[in-house]
Amino acid sequence: MTTSSHVPAGLIVRGVSKRFGATQALHSIDLEIRPGEVVALLGENGAGKSTLSNIIAGVFTPDTGEMTWDGKPYAPTAPRDALDAGIGLIHQEMRLLPELSIAENVFVGRQLMSGGRIDTKEMERRAHEQLQRLGLDVSPRRKVGTLRVAAQQQVEIAKALALEARLLILDEPTAALGAEETDNLFAQVEALKAEGVSFIYVSHRLEEIARICDRVVVLRDGQWVTSHDTAQVPVRTLVEGMVGRSIDNVFPEPVEATDDVVLSVEGLTSASGAFRDVSFDVRRGEILGIAGIVGAGRTEVVRAIAGADGVAAGTVTVDGQRLRSGDIGTAIKAGIVLVPEDRKSQGIALDMSIEDNIALANVESVSGPSGFIKPSKVRSVASEACNILTVKGRPEQPVRALSGGNQQKVVIAKWLERKPKVVILDEPTRGIDVGARAAIYDVISALAAEGVAVIVVSSELEEVLGLSHRVLVLARGQQKGVLDRGDATDVSVMQLAVD
Repeated sequence: MTTSSHVPAGLIVRGVSKRFGATQALHSIDLEIRPGEVVALLGENGAGKSTLSNIIAGVFTPDTGEMTWDGKPYAPTAPRDALDAGIGLIHQEMRLLPELSIAENVFVGRQLMSGGRIDTKEMERRAHEQLQRLGLDVSPRRKVGTLRVAAQQQVEIAKALALEARLLILDEPTAALGAEETDNLFAQVEALKAEGVSFIYVSHRLEEIARICDRVVVLRDGQWVTSHDTAQVPVRTLVEGMVGRSIDNVFPEPVEATDDVVLSVEGLTSASGAFRDVSFDVRRGEILGIAGIVGAGRTEVVRAIAGADGVAAGTVTVDGQRLRSGDIGTAIKAGIVLVPEDRKSQGIALDMSIEDNIALANVESVSGPSGFIKPSKVRSVASEACNILTVKGRPEQPVRALSGGNQQKVVIAKWLERKPKVVILDEPTRGIDVGARAAIYDVISALAAEGVAVIVVSSELEEVLGLSHRVLVLARGQQKGVLDRGDATDVSVMQLAVD
């Protein structure tokens, strides 16, 4: 790969390799990022995208190879070296401090000073400026822990924008964003490109690639597979490059549902005002999708159904049993389980093993007659669950060491051991690669085939349409309609969602 003499070199990576124990994470990777361009870095979980990004950002040091930045040798030994050079990384997993304000998070570790003191007002002014660029209208004094996941993701992006970096690595930047937030982010990317800022763009939302990227590089199993000099590449071609095989039908055809109503929701109204007067039924073997733009109340509705949040009015009934509002234990005993939107903080204990995570939700199943937990039973239950869901990991392995897709499978596995009647999945494939998505879709389809009532909430309309028998559409906390599969299209759903 060569660069012309009149074009600044940007970032050049040559022959970079990295091994972790017995795992060869990267095999002699070459990469070039020119000033003012967006290069998509694609691949399944485990392909080496994050390892390469972390090497460029100074988190890891390579075992072999070399890098140059603006024509000079570049060998960061810590993230601070990269930041000082003008290279920033926005991690997929948010690194925010919930008890600090937005402004404090944006400038954490690099506080602005005036007269020997932290200049809080200037930090708040600059943080607010970046938030407005992204379309987030909140006070920079607000604690990050009070924000929804999408808003927290925007704060992460604001941190990077405030760096005034010349190369930004965006790892799944839109995973928690809706259409409007994504549009605002892309507008900023285009503006920064015009100023000569470069981007490495990592995303599993392949439909975004043609919209925002200039070129594409595909990795598989730590190796360079292919590259495209344009981002106008069919999604199917990208997917087949990532997984190394032909992809025919991503979504399994749903089996016919029964007429037997398992879950009945009547007049459900949020205690916080997030939604009102929501009513629907879900039948045994049915997959009900819930669609709507960010702020429609989707997550709040399913949290209320699962007993995680209280309601001001309305009822939730499972097989004729009316449940008490705001009581998770009662909902679980009645057969309702929730795979939450934020699996990292709400769905799993990252530093515990796979088997211990599964045991936490199934104490009765792994205990002996005396009431004490039996390690052999824990291992047996976890092994069976891992086999059923094809979790790539040993039962004793910490969940933190797993890929996003396998972590999601663990969250699902711990609940399936309880033989639930209703399974609710909120953003089930967020941040998960295409191969792992297909596995999750197969699990959802299999649950419905076994007679479980399934609710799927997703920001990706294609996912809702591809999986569901019916689609319930919410807009600004109001139920706008329920569409049968034959009537649910991207146009018909969005017409209701923006009504």
